[in-house]
Amino acid sequence: MDARVKPIARVNDFVVKFANVNGSGSASANGLFARAILRMGVPVAARNIFPSNIQGLPTWYEVRVVEAGWRGRRGGVDLMVAMNPQTWDKDVAEIESGGYLFYDSTKALPPAKFRDDVTALGVPLTAICNATYSDPRQRQLFKNIIYLGALSALLDIDPAEIERLFSEQYRGKEALLDSNRKALHLGRDYALANFACPLGLSIARRDAVGDRIFIDGNDAAALGAVYGGATVAAWYPITPSSSLAESFAKWCRKFRGDRESGSNRYAIVQAEDELASIGMVTGAAWNGARAFTATSGPGISLMQEFLGLAYFAEIPAVLFDVQRGSPSTGMPTRTQQADLLLCAYASHGDTKHVLLLPEDPHECFEFGALAFDLADRLQTPVFVMLDLDIGMQDWLVPPLAWDDARRMDRGKVMTAADLDAGRDFGRYLDVDGDGIPYRTYPGTHAARGSYFTRGTTKDRYARYTEEGPAYVDNMQRLLRKFETAKGLVPKPVVERAAEPTTAGVIWFGSTGAAMAESLVELAREDIHLDRLRIRAFPFDDSIPEFVAAHDHVFVVEQNRDAQLKMLLVNECGIDPAKLTSVLHYDGTPITARFITREIGEKARLYNVTPLRSRKTGGRAA
Repeated sequence: MDARVKPIARVNDFVVKFANVNGSGSASANGLFARAILRMGVPVAARNIFPSNIQGLPTWYEVRVVEAGWRGRRGGVDLMVAMNPQTWDKDVAEIESGGYLFYDSTKALPPAKFRDDVTALGVPLTAICNATYSDPRQRQLFKNIIYLGALSALLDIDPAEIERLFSEQYRGKEALLDSNRKALHLGRDYALANFACPLGLSIARRDAVGDRIFIDGNDAAALGAVYGGATVAAWYPITPSSSLAESFAKWCRKFRGDRESGSNRYAIVQAEDELASIGMVTGAAWNGARAFTATSGPGISLMQEFLGLAYFAEIPAVLFDVQRGSPSTGMPTRTQQADLLLCAYASHGDTKHVLLLPEDPHECFEFGALAFDLADRLQTPVFVMLDLDIGMQDWLVPPLAWDDARRMDRGKVMTAADLDAGRDFGRYLDVDGDGIPYRTYPGTHAARGSYFTRGTTKDRYARYTEEGPAYVDNMQRLLRKFETAKGLVPKPVVERAAEPTTAGVIWFGSTGAAMAESLVELAREDIHLDRLRIRAFPFDDSIPEFVAAHDHVFVVEQNRDAQLKMLLVNECGIDPAKLTSVLHYDGTPITARFITREIGEKARLYNVTPLRSRKTGGRAA
């Protein structure tokens, strides 16, 4: 590296990016790298960026080592582990000036392939593998463990932590355990003998992880569904939601079996398509089961007709939408927040659906359980809006907690005793003004409480009619029910800036990880913003009040068409001129640097300054 360039030197605060080929077996080694650092008590934020084919295309795994605990992507790379010749030029260009390039030096590369402001660290990985292993597959797989060993020396990662992870992964498989240990030390010994270890980048043991757990949102949401009382899942495989249904099956095997009889107390059906899956969910829910499907945007598109039926016939259902790049097939293995409008108004005609917007896997668990209470209470479909970044990536979150005293809220269900007592039962009769009628489960009573419903219009007693007043009465009641939902869904999280300000920012979902860090950076630039995180739709009344209280409000979201902004304008009657969009939609998770740059530029254009500065006639010293 050019002697005039100062190498990056940081402890527990840098980004390592692995550039690999999909199907090469690198995922396991890269995951071990992240988990070993966690075992040393240092938080990490990991992101897997992978292609939609099975094998052969580029894949990247980004590990942000961040003792401060930020959970989002920072942007930029300090150490690139370049294992894919096809993406070499792109990967090298991404390294920060003063950073490091780790590569396989078995075959010499021309000087033009390197940068003068980056330290190159060549390890002859292929040569070491060829000299040690004869089996081609072993050569490929152990190359990954060898570079893991070299990195452990270069970054001062305790090899004992990696070996403990080996022991857990290969418990009872001593041959695999010993061979992985050997490969680890081949790489480590080479690095120690040929480089000054550690680099300027290093890991120092801390106690900054605490009792937090490393879990992905799909797994957490599936566990939430179990705790929420779900017993039926019908789904059709689609990236990135398939692992949610698979995880539900795993948790059901653990928690939903009858130990005495050995029988299962759940039903999981892989349907022939998404249309069939939502039909099964609707039927099961009508019969009283707590049922759900897991899908993504293309699946929601196919489910529209049944969603209209569930909305109009008022049947509870839960849908986990793990959003991906769109439209059409789009980018199946990339993340976006582009299904907001699709789900809010799913189906034709006048429909409005409840959306829950979790920020991380911890809220995926919480909202995954809550969704079933809301669906029963409101007698309507409820969407839990994950995205690929939450659903398929491991996040460091507080332990999942459950109150054993909590009981399921089945909503307004009329019993046989109620019917025998002479209660007036009208399936679509609103008796208390909240828009929610009573329902009965099939078989509740031998002679009373039955009804016939359909997707066509009906009166308060479920009798078919096409009379205009009856239709309007029913549709207005559905609006009252949606208004009732405002008081049941999670409230927005509102926080004031450290300095009085007339500017604010609104966001939802996984954007919050990068947003938290960006707000700190913006404050350092004397750009102070009040902040509001939306957690559900319908929108709470505090949201338009928040906008009204500010001159400028930035709306940060991960889609092209500013869908959250459109929903705010449409539902809250907000003047669109007060809302400034900050949009990120290239399929990668939004970064703190992107938010800081975009809001910073716009804030300076609008002359967003703290109120104290305005009082003194200029910026504060």
